[in-house]
Amino acid sequence: MAVRAGDARRERTRGRRTAGAVLAVLLLAPACAGPRDPATGITAEEVGATLDRRAAAVLGHDTGAYLAALDPRAASFRAAQRTELRNLADVPLESWAYKVKDVTDEAGGRVTAEVELSYRFKGYDRAPMSSSRTVELVRRGDDRTWYVAADRATDGGPGQLWQQGDVEVVRGTHSLVLGVGRGAAELRRIAATADRAVPAVTGAWPEPWAERVVVLVPESVEDMAGLLGSPVASYRGIAAVTTGEVGGGGRAPADRVIVNPQAYGMLGDFGQRVVLTHETTHVATRAHTSAATPVWLSEGFADLAAYRLESRTAPEIAPELAEAVRAGDLPARLPSDEDFGFAEDAGKLSRAYEGGRLACELIARDWGEEELIAFYKAVGSRSEREGAVEQAMHTVLGTTPEDFTARWREYLRARLG
Repeated sequence: MAVRAGDARRERTRGRRTAGAVLAVLLLAPACAGPRDPATGITAEEVGATLDRRAAAVLGHDTGAYLAALDPRAASFRAAQRTELRNLADVPLESWAYKVKDVTDEAGGRVTAEVELSYRFKGYDRAPMSSSRTVELVRRGDDRTWYVAADRATDGGPGQLWQQGDVEVVRGTHSLVLGVGRGAAELRRIAATADRAVPAVTGAWPEPWAERVVVLVPESVEDMAGLLGSPVASYRGIAAVTTGEVGGGGRAPADRVIVNPQAYGMLGDFGQRVVLTHETTHVATRAHTSAATPVWLSEGFADLAAYRLESRTAPEIAPELAEAVRAGDLPARLPSDEDFGFAEDAGKLSRAYEGGRLACELIARDWGEEELIAFYKAVGSRSEREGAVEQAMHTVLGTTPEDFTARWREYLRARLG
């Protein structure tokens, strides 16, 4: 469905999210044929043909062909679409396609199509990302040609970076950074930090992964929220978020790390390094993260990887939890998924991250790093939460949730008390 550092936590600027996908995938595949609508005389296949012409124009950066697929009477829409295509000029697209899901007659020679837009970035995406779009088409002229008259995210879903402005592209050794309204020097610094994060994550997560990361840097937190299709208030103190559907079964869709430039910019080098290493860990582990994975495990492991090469003491990394433990307020249970909600107060959210990291650290210390990886994969191999952690603790760690929780509480006392 993605970070606070010891110092970064104090600044309340770390973030994570495993959200649904942002943006879109488009394999230039023919749309599914459907029954002919008696009122409009159009099939899903014919809608798909119109959209395929549009997709080919995007990939070819062919402005004339792109505009030819648009409603000639929709001047403002055509102007916005011309700008959007220009904003895409430097984006390294490998594929861009639409798949028609449903067509509804709106009468008067107009139809609404629910489609899936998909795309890949060349050299970075092993799998596409996709999002649902609502496209309106109209019939014009004696030849009864269908034209695209509107294109929007379905049900207020996430928008696209290139709809926010001209996209500047910076390629790092292991990273691709796309920014809008940000300076080239800033994007290069982010790429350098992401390049450092990738090998650090590979050292912590030995399973095969792409060892590449795509980072989006919008102009503002408001634009960040637009890319995520969520309220702005959810991200004001969040430095970065990782998007993408959870995998499971070893397959991972494409991920994007989306940076909140204001919150990220408030961090020092250490905090920025921890943030991007944490988020890159989510990219690496996505194929083995499923609906069965508790947030304390996915976030705790990402934090463990982020701090793995940093020289910080446990109280420095977990200041909020250390303060609570020293005050006699020892948590009674592992953090729940709800404890990681962005709407929670900053102290509670920090304690959730810190508790998850120390739980993963405990497994690595008492059972070994290989067993921690095996435990993570065992939980993520399940499709549903019920019984997944209990079974993995039994088969991989030879313990029970009750025993593990008791050991974790003692570990907190020893490390933070």
